[in-house]
Amino acid sequence: MAGRIAFQGEPGAYSHQACREARPDMEAVPYPTFEDAIEAVRRGDVDLGMIAVENSTYGRVADVHHLLPESGLHIVDEAFVRVHVNLLGVPGAKLADVKRVRAMSILLGQARGFIRDHGLETLNWSDNAAAAREVASLRNPEEAAMASELAAEIYGLNVLARHVEDEGNNTTRFLIMARELDLKRRGQHGMITSFVFRVRNIPAALYKAMGGFATNGVNMTKLESYMVGGTFTATQFYADVEGHPDDRNVKLALEELAYFCTELNLLGVYPSDPRRH
Repeated sequence: MAGRIAFQGEPGAYSHQACREARPDMEAVPYPTFEDAIEAVRRGDVDLGMIAVENSTYGRVADVHHLLPESGLHIVDEAFVRVHVNLLGVPGAKLADVKRVRAMSILLGQARGFIRDHGLETLNWSDNAAAAREVASLRNPEEAAMASELAAEIYGLNVLARHVEDEGNNTTRFLIMARELDLKRRGQHGMITSFVFRVRNIPAALYKAMGGFATNGVNMTKLESYMVGGTFTATQFYADVEGHPDDRNVKLALEELAYFCTELNLLGVYPSDPRRH
């Protein structure tokens, strides 16, 4: 589909790479924060938003699960990007020249072994692609960034070391958000239903609420909790289950869940990406 898709970060960010891979025919538009990217979709400035939610090495992306339920947007797809961490330097620089490397703390944490082995000083940066842009402007062979090969291409840097991440399967999961919920599709590899809920304040409420998924044979692939409202007593849960709300077993499980909930909101129904398995 033609159109525009928002992502958080600078041109060359891994979110930009996700847009290129998942929606190559769309114009990828950068925004400084997740809130800005979500608001751009909500206003209609763009058609879709590419939002990072979790990394296989680092874990979930902070604050995103708070933003999604309040966004008014819906998940229409998921995308998985293999995150290769590369050391980028100015043209003519060699790996032996590098003394300092800058990147987001998340990315630096994914390449601890390489950083330690080469005795590099680290500088935390707000965005990996912005770090690459900074290195390009400095023109100093001692300065380097960790970022994508796309960032090297955009900012005219050389890749001094490829794939320096500690884990061989380092992957980030993204959710593609739209203004309208789409319940019509059926995926080749099945469907995922995502929702958030709060259980009633009764003994064993969560245990009872989850019972419907077990008795109806619905596989829950994710269940996460986080506090809401700045208190330790109000907890919201985010869940992914395999199947479509129109499937009889999923429908029955959600009905049973709703009985034990004070809130239950459907976030999206979308095809399962085979790379999640």
